Amino acid sequence: MTAFKIGAYFPHTEIRADAVEIRDFAQAVEGMGFSYLANADHVIGANRASRPDWQGPYDSTSRMYEPLVLFSYLSGVTERLEFVTSIIIAPQRQTVLIAKQAANLDLFCGGRLRLGFGTGWNTVEYEALSMPWEDRGARLDEQIRVLRRLWSEETVTERGRFHTISDAGLAPMPLQRPIPIWIGGVADAAMRRAARLGDGWMPFLSADGAAEKVARYRHAVRDAGRDPAAAPLENVVHLGTAGGGPKRGVDDVIADVAVWKEAGASGVCVYTMNRGLTSTAEHLTVFQKIADAFRLSKTPH
Repeated sequence: MTAFKIGAYFPHTEIRADAVEIRDFAQAVEGMGFSYLANADHVIGANRASRPDWQGPYDSTSRMYEPLVLFSYLSGVTERLEFVTSIIIAPQRQTVLIAKQAANLDLFCGGRLRLGFGTGWNTVEYEALSMPWEDRGARLDEQIRVLRRLWSEETVTERGRFHTISDAGLAPMPLQRPIPIWIGGVADAAMRRAARLGDGWMPFLSADGAAEKVARYRHAVRDAGRDPAAAPLENVVHLGTAGGGPKRGVDDVIADVAVWKEAGASGVCVYTMNRGLTSTAEHLTVFQKIADAFRLSKTPH
């Protein structure tokens, strides 16, 4: 049986824009024994001053580190830590460029890359990147198929709704052929997309009713004609107050892991932002307590 993974979510809005501090954070969580480091994707933020009704969790002041660039940097200063994009908003990006960047990163990090994709929620980004908002779901479906071809075939000819490729290919190719693609999001559409097309599902769900949530997802995978073992679920465990709930601690992580394990999930990723932590050191203290609680395998760094 595959080991239950416990990942660390990169505290992007609460870590300083300092290359050394970012390197030290990644090396620290690797040394603690976490399976992977996850990072979000937002390329541009709205100015709240000109949008008084803005409801999004991020804006133009929120620090966001482009995941493929961040992980390319960290791939050279870590040895075993897996890198997970959680999530890249793929439909607002050019597919062939994603393929090229991810193929290079997969090579640089020695195949330690897992891509999480989603459709996003921020119309401001789609507008700024000159990509249509309305057909983002259909675009993502086609992107997944085209990306897998680009990472697996030496040359590709594609005539789709959104893509035209005339006998062309990537070089160098990634180590993983293809690179795993997981689907993020909590909406039914995201769950169904993960069931149909994903190598897994990475939602933000509460542990309440976890067994029913996992069973529902597995049922959707079977309905898509697939083996549920080929499309596992890893949930993000949120310790902060962004969702309106109370601040949570290590005991809550322990309880959630037990629930998700029993429900049949393959792992969790711990998200420490929006909890009132004021420094990278404080985030690492929380991650160290979690690593100690689960006796994660420590490695030198």
